[in-house]
Amino acid sequence: MEPAAKPIWTPSPERVRKAALTRFSHYVQERYKAPVHDYASLHHWSVEFPEHFWNAVWDFCEIRCSQNAHQIVDGTRMPGTQWFVGALLNYAENLIPVGDDSIAIIFRNESGERRELTRRELRNEVARVAAGLKAAGVKMGDRVAGYLPNIPETGIAMLAATSLGAIWSSCSPDFGASAVVDRFGQIKPRVLFATDGYQYAGKRIDCLPTVAAVCKQISSIERVVLVPYLNADAKAEQVPHGVLFKLFGKAGAPLTFTQLPFEQPAFILYSSGTTGAPKCIVHSAGGALLQQMKENILHSDMGPEDRYFYFTTCGWVMWNALASGLATGATIVLFDGAPLQPDPKILWRVAAEERVTIFGTGPRFLTTCEQQGLRPREEFDLSALRTVISTGAPLSPTSYRYVYRDVHPDVQLSSISGGTDLMACFGAACPVLPVYEGEIQALGLGMKVEIFDEAGKPLVGQQGELVCTRPFPSVPVGFWGDTQTDRFVATYFSRYPNVWWHGDLATVTSRGSLIVHGRSDAVLNPSGVRIGTAELYRQLEKIEEVVESVAIAQEYRGDVRILLFVRLRDGLTLDEPLRDKICRTIRDNTSPRHVPSKIIQAPDLPRTLNGKLVELAIRDVVHGRVPKNLAALANPEALDFFKHRPELKD
Repeated sequence: MEPAAKPIWTPSPERVRKAALTRFSHYVQERYKAPVHDYASLHHWSVEFPEHFWNAVWDFCEIRCSQNAHQIVDGTRMPGTQWFVGALLNYAENLIPVGDDSIAIIFRNESGERRELTRRELRNEVARVAAGLKAAGVKMGDRVAGYLPNIPETGIAMLAATSLGAIWSSCSPDFGASAVVDRFGQIKPRVLFATDGYQYAGKRIDCLPTVAAVCKQISSIERVVLVPYLNADAKAEQVPHGVLFKLFGKAGAPLTFTQLPFEQPAFILYSSGTTGAPKCIVHSAGGALLQQMKENILHSDMGPEDRYFYFTTCGWVMWNALASGLATGATIVLFDGAPLQPDPKILWRVAAEERVTIFGTGPRFLTTCEQQGLRPREEFDLSALRTVISTGAPLSPTSYRYVYRDVHPDVQLSSISGGTDLMACFGAACPVLPVYEGEIQALGLGMKVEIFDEAGKPLVGQQGELVCTRPFPSVPVGFWGDTQTDRFVATYFSRYPNVWWHGDLATVTSRGSLIVHGRSDAVLNPSGVRIGTAELYRQLEKIEEVVESVAIAQEYRGDVRILLFVRLRDGLTLDEPLRDKICRTIRDNTSPRHVPSKIIQAPDLPRTLNGKLVELAIRDVVHGRVPKNLAALANPEALDFFKHRPELKD
């Protein structure tokens, strides 16, 4: 994919002047005499002088602590570098430092329910629940888990747990019992916050049997705090060791924040688990907070006047990102339910009614909106909208054009890339730079992102492995239970020693933007030519008959060939004219080598519990191998279609 020639959007001089990033640039110029005159020079300074940069972020973003660090960075190797040595802080205190009548949380769901919590109400609830956790014996380092929808109670429970120095971990309620046990069973939580059920696309789903099964298999759970959501009259007796959320803790309890070292674990997130048991990724309070503040304030230009929405479940790192918006003084907008069914306009309606300024979503949502002919700017007042953020997969040029044509002509459209592993972005938003179709605006500040070839040599303007060659504060503490760090080192640092290997194929353009081509573990390599799957998906998104697609490499006659599986709109069949259209679109916009050898219509495509399509599981099945962890899939039955396909034998 060639870099775009002209920007599709450019920030106004006024917007650049008012941006927090501009103020930060002036700040480091004055304080450190930094030679900063544009974003490229700021990024260069941030990675060459990490001690100054991260200390500047700490001060500029007003990180709250009870004791300052006596050393900002100690070490130069990954893993092993220590940050803000001697500092004492609390994660929750930084998210809810004050209690006033400003709105902290707005909650909406697909059934039409709406709730608000002020900062004072939020702090009071956190204090009450924290008192309940204390009474249950929870202390620093204990694990507290959430099996909950994206509702205010989830944020309250997280803040209560982290206020005590406990470690928070959550799963979405659409995870089945085995998937929950695969995750929580490894970390052995003492307290489980759980929902009685939820509604999705008009269907009511009872979660009580799953909660009972999880408690039966995880003996460490001593208390289940039940959050009635599907049925307001749910009873505590319906779950083992149960107590109702509203009766848990002590109303009027004082709110205190345990002061802890920067590296104290605060969160456990999980890898997808599609290649084995999910890895339990432990993140520090300080690392998560510092990166979130940097990205929210500097990269997304977020502040107290903003209303920040992200469509996410509590089983995805973007839920943590959304919650962290509280630390900027912004109001966070939660939504629980289906994003497109039965009402495909519901998220745009929420954005208009709640005056959302920063709207977070993913490529699949935007593609579906375009395919359904939605024109939100014609139906809704989106005048408050300033920024649209997309992550989860590369955003196609088609979706860039859709947003500016049919959503809003003057927004910062920022595709971002990073993820669960680092709780941060390698490719980030940038309010002072233009937007180019198909490109991530900038490399994240403080992140020395490079592109390596197979031998570990840097590439410029060419596709290769995305790596980070210098330490950053949110390098995970490690994997839970990996006491010798063998799995941790093998996952990120074995390919290139002392260098973070991310597993993405990418290109850094001459102007410093980032293009992500797809996962390198799913790379297509016909006749030795490396092709990122995202290159194909970008072309497929131009074809309105195709809802979604997966490309894999099949071992064939001593080489590999590209197989493309497509799911079409309801009622359509893959005939020769459509097959020709797909091939022609791919050939004309990429190269003849990109054209699949076989295109096959599939009734469904397997996806993870977080909604990401799974290439490797299909590849395993096609080659007669058993995928390693079917429990990580939301629809494992979809794999049956790919077994013993006769058309793949010739």
